[in-house]
Amino acid sequence: MEGSSQRLVLGMNTGDGRQTPPGELRTPTEEGEEQRIPEELEHLNQANEEINRVELQLDEARTTYRRILSESARKLNAQGSQLGNCIEKARPYYEARRLAKEAQQETQKAALRYERAVSMHNAAREMVFVAEQGVMADKNRLDPTWQEMLNHATCKVNEAEEERLRSEREHQRVTQLCQQAEAKVQSLQKSLKRVIVKSKPYFELKAQFNQILEEHKARVTSLEQQVAQAKMRYSVALRNLEQISEQIHARRLQRLVGRRGSPVGAEASPAVLYGSMALPPEPASSSDTLSVLSFQTIASDLQKFDSVEHLLGLSDAASLNSDELEEREQRRNAQPHPFKHHRSISL
Repeated sequence: MEGSSQRLVLGMNTGDGRQTPPGELRTPTEEGEEQRIPEELEHLNQANEEINRVELQLDEARTTYRRILSESARKLNAQGSQLGNCIEKARPYYEARRLAKEAQQETQKAALRYERAVSMHNAAREMVFVAEQGVMADKNRLDPTWQEMLNHATCKVNEAEEERLRSEREHQRVTQLCQQAEAKVQSLQKSLKRVIVKSKPYFELKAQFNQILEEHKARVTSLEQQVAQAKMRYSVALRNLEQISEQIHARRLQRLVGRRGSPVGAEASPAVLYGSMALPPEPASSSDTLSVLSFQTIASDLQKFDSVEHLLGLSDAASLNSDELEEREQRRNAQPHPFKHHRSISL
């Protein structure tokens, strides 16, 4: 079809169980949307396969985690029954060691924040120095750009100074806590040295099981995130397919309504069907021709019988009054006449 961007596609599958009727025109937009259907179906299938695969791995990881947890509890109970009450006596020492380790980690984080705040403060001070040098220059003394730069740099210095002081106070606080925790560990180690040595196998075994459980717990968490992401991709692909289907059928319905609203077939005028081409007049049918001939014959007869030949003997037909015309008409009607008809005289 020349001069048109539409293409005739026969019997194309729309991907949702409905087909394009043969001979129906489809726009390039509709064709592009239908070309997206296989891609979205592929995304849907891939997401579905990944969901099934990862959920199986997640079930296995959860089963393994529960098995290790049960096994660790059983072994620790057996070890505790052998060692006796020395485990409970040595527990404060190991708890103090755990708190000291956490305090040490917090101290390291606070130290990093403090170093970052100091670096930002130094950079802001350098920016203020550059801005002051620019404002002090003779050519830039009245330049509002340098004034704005100096104000901005000054604000940054103030903010960096506040962050530096806050980080410094936080670092001092956690450092003090860490020192207190270390001092408590040293004190408990001296006072509980005997029971610590005796209960050491139990707490070492517990630390091993805790590390293994943490690793499996991290794997379970990672697999749960993968399942959630795969389900999100599945939902997105399904929603895209629904939107494509709705757009295609809405566009087809719009074309169908437009086609019904425009004149088609016998209802269309010649100008609509043939454009600006001049069309020859339609030939009359046989019944119309007979009707015209019959009408012409009747009109000829009427002209013949409506003539005023019977008034030729009068000197002035227009001067006859109505009574004389009526009497003559009665006498003429009384005489036999081969033709009887209704006439109309126009004088």
